[in-house]
Amino acid sequence: MKWKLTIRYLISVLSIVFIVIFLNTFILIGMLFYQQKHGIDEVTENSGETFTRGFDKYISLENGEPVVSEEGIEALRVFGGWIQILDQNGQVQSSYLAPEDLSTHYSPIELIHKYKYMDDELNTYFIGEFESYSYLIGVPDSKEERVVFMMDPKTVFSYATMSLLAIVIVDLFIAMLVGLLFSTVLTKPVSNIIDRISQLKKRNFTVQETKKPGIYKPVFSNLNDVSQTLQAHEEERLKLEKMRDEWISNVSHDLKTPLASIRGYAELLRDQDVSQLERLEYSEVIERQSIYMKDLLDDFNLTMRLRNQEMPLTLQETRLESFVREIVIDLLNDPQFGQYEISFISDSPDLKWNIDRHLMKRAILNFIYNALIHNDENIAVTIRINTDNLTIEDNGKGIPADDLEQIFERYYRGTNTGNIRGTGLGMAISRDIIEAHGGKVSLTSKIGIGTTVEIQLNE
Repeated sequence: MKWKLTIRYLISVLSIVFIVIFLNTFILIGMLFYQQKHGIDEVTENSGETFTRGFDKYISLENGEPVVSEEGIEALRVFGGWIQILDQNGQVQSSYLAPEDLSTHYSPIELIHKYKYMDDELNTYFIGEFESYSYLIGVPDSKEERVVFMMDPKTVFSYATMSLLAIVIVDLFIAMLVGLLFSTVLTKPVSNIIDRISQLKKRNFTVQETKKPGIYKPVFSNLNDVSQTLQAHEEERLKLEKMRDEWISNVSHDLKTPLASIRGYAELLRDQDVSQLERLEYSEVIERQSIYMKDLLDDFNLTMRLRNQEMPLTLQETRLESFVREIVIDLLNDPQFGQYEISFISDSPDLKWNIDRHLMKRAILNFIYNALIHNDENIAVTIRINTDNLTIEDNGKGIPADDLEQIFERYYRGTNTGNIRGTGLGMAISRDIIEAHGGKVSLTSKIGIGTTVEIQLNE
């Protein structure tokens, strides 16, 4: 994978270099054709060539002799040049502002050398034409230069081809070398990123440290964050699967017991020798076990809906003091719990909660039942409303520290629990009801001192 990425990056770099070379070559050839078509001898307006070509306007014939006007002489003086007017034989007919040591006759070859090859190091020569005369304008110490190239087209083309080929080879070699180094540096972290993603795909969520991540440091950091998140989700998933398996196992076990009892007593009812009194007892047992199964399935359904947030809450603003007082009064009027010592204290009579009255009543009753049923008959339970919470305290046997961490798990019963009344879902359901209201419940306990349950809602 790493070498595949390196080759791809290398091909990309070489392609870019090749395109650049092609475009440069195309532009160069285009410029050569343009210059060949339009010429390269164009000069600026203030150059000696332009001045010379337009100087004929200052020349006129007087008595058959060429004469330069005063304006032309002044123009020569401003330009810093001189002029010699020649006839067809190269003989100087007149001159203006010219040095005294200049030649008075020029052969055609001399004119060519002076104009084309600039044999005179002191003057730059320009040649113009007027009627049948020609004139030579010289400019001392001129900054303008004239360069002559002698070229053989075949040789030039050959050298140009070889030079272009050499440039292409050198450029491609340099590009390949740079591209290889660049691609190696670039593809190594990319390859590591791909490997990390493959590991995540294979559910390997181990956080790894990468050496020299360079510009990819944020990417590796995010991958580590993703790994940690996925690891947490994986642990939560395994935990939930374990809880689900234990849940189903416990429910199956709890259903098998009453079902076996119902089946056994149903078989006894078919016996012709069973008395009417025994039939009545067997029927009561079947009814009791059926009710237990119904309660178990109802609790199972309720806790499932609470956990999956599928339980709609009918919230009402409720004064907590009167609401809890009614619960305590109902308990004291119940013959099963009338003999217990149950106290109610309110330090905040104006405290109001938005609650589902039916579900919240069940949660509070579950906590109170848990305190009454799993302790001795001399247990004392105090329900107290404080400034922002509701506490249920008892002075019972207490709960061991090992059991305290699991007290809200479904079907869990502590080691000091002798009474197995109920479905085993009461504490879990109560906790889920409180959390469904956006609140939290905490439980503290000490052996031999008692247990305290604190309920707090985020109003």
